Amino acid sequence: MQAPDFSPAADRNKQPLLEILRRVLPERGSALEIASGTGQHAAWFAGGLPGWTWQPTDAEPRALASIAAWTAQQGLGNVRPPLLLDVMAPRWLAGDGASGAAPVFDAIFCANMLHISPWETCAALMRGSARHLAPGGVLITYGPYLEDGVPTSAGNLAFDQGLRQQNPAWGIRHRQDVEQQAALAGLRLTRRYAMPANNLLLIWRPAA
Repeated sequence: MQAPDFSPAADRNKQPLLEILRRVLPERGSALEIASGTGQHAAWFAGGLPGWTWQPTDAEPRALASIAAWTAQQGLGNVRPPLLLDVMAPRWLAGDGASGAAPVFDAIFCANMLHISPWETCAALMRGSARHLAPGGVLITYGPYLEDGVPTSAGNLAFDQGLRQQNPAWGIRHRQDVEQQAALAGLRLTRRYAMPANNLLLIWRPAA
């Protein structure tokens, strides 16, 4: 098995994220992670939340080997094999669609995706999450956001400029614009947690 990839940012934020997850999630449940990347979050959260079953996914095939390597390295039995999942796809998982009921999860977690993907992925994330959340489930998003009436740090302004230079379709999103897309999918923002390094963790729940 190949050595897992390593993200310094994921290593820095994994414990602050886990601390919030322990506060907002029940003792047991099932989670779907969107854009798992290296797999560091999946391994850390599954280890810190032993009552939870974690389903990591990523749109990049090469990421799956790293995710599996982190899981194997930690000897975790509550992490399912990683799956390919593109949020823009009309069906996310097997059984999703008219021929069968969509599999549901008690939590869906997505970190650091919205600012390094086209804006259209935001609406797709919200629609898919609404389809795959169990009753009482939560969508958890994490990353940098711009907010009306809240000063943006110099670091995030520079980060946003750098992202747009790499790809004009990328960039830090306005939280209020994300809320609009969530509302169209039947989700509402219920909690906002300020996180280290000028990031936010946002909790979304079905509006009904």
